[in-house]
Amino acid sequence: MQGTYKRVSPIILVLFIVALSSCSGTSEVQDIKQVKTITIGNQIWMAVNLDIGYFRNGDPIPQVTSDAEWRKAGNEGKPAWCYYNNDEANGKKYVRLYNWYAITDPRGLAPEGWHVPTDEEWNILAETLGSKAGKVMKSKNWQGGQGTGDSGFEGLPGGNRNHDGSFHLINNYGVWWSSTAAQQAGHAWFRSLTSANAFLTRDYSNKAKGLSVRLLKD
Repeated sequence: MQGTYKRVSPIILVLFIVALSSCSGTSEVQDIKQVKTITIGNQIWMAVNLDIGYFRNGDPIPQVTSDAEWRKAGNEGKPAWCYYNNDEANGKKYVRLYNWYAITDPRGLAPEGWHVPTDEEWNILAETLGSKAGKVMKSKNWQGGQGTGDSGFEGLPGGNRNHDGSFHLINNYGVWWSSTAAQQAGHAWFRSLTSANAFLTRDYSNKAKGLSVRLLKD
């Protein structure tokens, strides 16, 4: 299947309804979004990064801004999200960065019908797109004009947050979690795109890092 893919970008309505208990007995629609999807081989991906601040059951995912609290969340294996440099302007373009404990929390990060891809599911995507995966997965808006956008994945260089709370490589590096833990304790697999080359890179890193998330249809 190397090098073969079909670009399809329908608009679907993702309705994420969360019933929140309160003394008033009210319920709230937490996230309603019209989200583009893309079919690559036999997989259906969301064509944008995940931007949700609540688990499926309605519990909020903590937004963590300070370096000390970010380190603490990672050390204690607790979920957290942030904007790059804690700047909402970055959030508007690149949306949220999540630690691995947020994406694997039993309360469920993804809306019904979707999930964070496993390492093997990322492998399938890479095999389908072939040797030019990195180039066609990058958005045409990637800095330096290195992306074609041909796959419809529309990857952007949103950078990452390190386990110590520091931020790195915005506009040069885009990185997305898998839901698969690595053999090395405290680490998990991810995929990345970089301005340095045209590859989709597989590697693992500290679960306390803040990375982008892209969802795959069940």
